[in-house]
Amino acid sequence: MAGTPALDEFRQLFGDEREDYQEALQCYYQSGPAPDWSDHFVTAYASAHAWEDFAETWAHYLHIVDTLEMAGAFGLYINPPLAKAGELEAEVDFHPYRPPDVETLVGTWIPLSNALNSLNRTMGQPDVYPFVLLPAVIKKLGAIHDLIHGDGLAAAPAESQETLQPAP
Repeated sequence: MAGTPALDEFRQLFGDEREDYQEALQCYYQSGPAPDWSDHFVTAYASAHAWEDFAETWAHYLHIVDTLEMAGAFGLYINPPLAKAGELEAEVDFHPYRPPDVETLVGTWIPLSNALNSLNRTMGQPDVYPFVLLPAVIKKLGAIHDLIHGDGLAAAPAESQETLQPAP
C-alpha cells in the first residue's frame, strides 16, 4: 500500500497516519484543537489525528445519508415560503445510498438540517446537527463518497461546494 496514489490522496486530505497516535491524542487533550480547526475538520476531535479525521468524516457522511434516507421515507419536502427560489428547498427524490455525487447529498442536506435544527429550537432543544460544513470538510465528505462508490479517494474541488451554516 505504501507509495500508492490512494495513500498519497489520503494523506493530502486527512493528514499523515504515521504520526504517533497516542502522542497526538495526548497533545490534543493537553492543548486542545488549533483555533482554526473548524476551517479544516468536521469536529474538533477530528483534528487530533489523521485516523480521527477520517473516522469523524466517515461518521458524518453516514449521519447525512441515513437522515436523508429517513426523510425520503417520510416524504419530507423542504420549501419555506421566505426562501429565495431553490435556496432552502430540498426534496429527497433520490436514493441516498446511491446518489450521483456528493453535491446532491450536501445540497439536499443543507436545507434539511436547517429545518431539523429549527424544529428542535422551537421545542427548546439543541440543534440536531450543530456542525458547519466548510469547503475543506465537504471535500473530505466527497472523498468518502467516492471511496464508498468505488472511485478511490478523488473528491470534488472544495471551491465548488457550498457552506453549511446552522439556521439563525
